[in-house]
Amino acid sequence: MEIKILKKILAANDFVADQVRNELTQKSTFLINVMGSPGAGKTMLIQRAIEKLDKKVGVIEGDIETTMDAEKFAKLGIPVAQINTGPFGGACHLEAAWVRDTIKEGNFSDVKVLFIENIGNLVCPAEFDTGAHKNVLILSVTEGEDKPLKYPLMFRKSHLLLINKCDLLDRLELDINLLLENVKKINPHLDIIKVSGLKGNGVNDWISWVNRNIKV
Repeated sequence: MEIKILKKILAANDFVADQVRNELTQKSTFLINVMGSPGAGKTMLIQRAIEKLDKKVGVIEGDIETTMDAEKFAKLGIPVAQINTGPFGGACHLEAAWVRDTIKEGNFSDVKVLFIENIGNLVCPAEFDTGAHKNVLILSVTEGEDKPLKYPLMFRKSHLLLINKCDLLDRLELDINLLLENVKKINPHLDIIKVSGLKGNGVNDWISWVNRNIKV
């Protein structure tokens, strides 16, 4: 019975996600769902994109509590909306219905690139389609080579992997080649870009990827 209930929940979510995607496509708005662990650098790399993209950008910020990251984006003068899941029991992911309602209530009518910063987690966010056109996973080099093997679904569901904090590689014992090998075992078609949100290395490649993939 639990499996049947879960299937019903996911089916309902997928139906709404398709609606969100279709409606945004008609409005020529490209939706990118950014996922990753807490502290991986999601906020900073979205900020870097906002600074460099030559299109109107907006952000839907997902957190269990607080509006701290949303406030950072608001200072950039862009449309921002916050989803806190604390009132819903502290869910560790965003669902398509919440994204749909937030878009309807927010000031995103002329936005061409809309980012979702999903809740920091390597499991739950990958299970729920948000309606995004593309999923981006950010993995910090401090997280280790084993994460693709331990949390394969998120790597399978993503279209781009940003390996962040590469400026720290010379201070770590991380085997970057082993990490890349593990990623390719799980998803051989995953695009990969090495970046440093802090130093700016690879950010132009991140922006180029966004521009190449905008098809709405």
